Amino acid sequence: NGSPAAGMQIELYKYNDGSQKRELLKSFVTNSDGRLDGGPALKGTEFDVGQYEWIFYVGDYFARDSLSRLSGLPFLDVIPLRFGLDDPTEHYHVPLLVSPWSYSTYRGS
Repeated sequence: NGSPAAGMQIELYKYNDGSQKRELLKSFVTNSDGRLDGGPALKGTEFDVGQYEWIFYVGDYFARDSLSRLSGLPFLDVIPLRFGLDDPTEHYHVPLLVSPWSYSTYRGS
């Protein structure tokens, strides 16, 4: 419906040394603007070169939204988004545009 995803649970993981092992860095719930309170997820020395993964719990989010008219099993439940950060001096914005039936992402500015 084009509104910010307020109250969506999101987790941020980092993959260690090119392996398939990941470490949970932080867990968030989006604010009323669909963003993270306090600004960027990674700040200062937390921001490191490597492979990361956002986990978006969209099924739970849409199940709470009566306007999405979901019943039964959600078409999209948990969306994993793996991405790489290679320059800690740059700004990275990784938005998720999502509906109960589709999603897209991009590297924002």
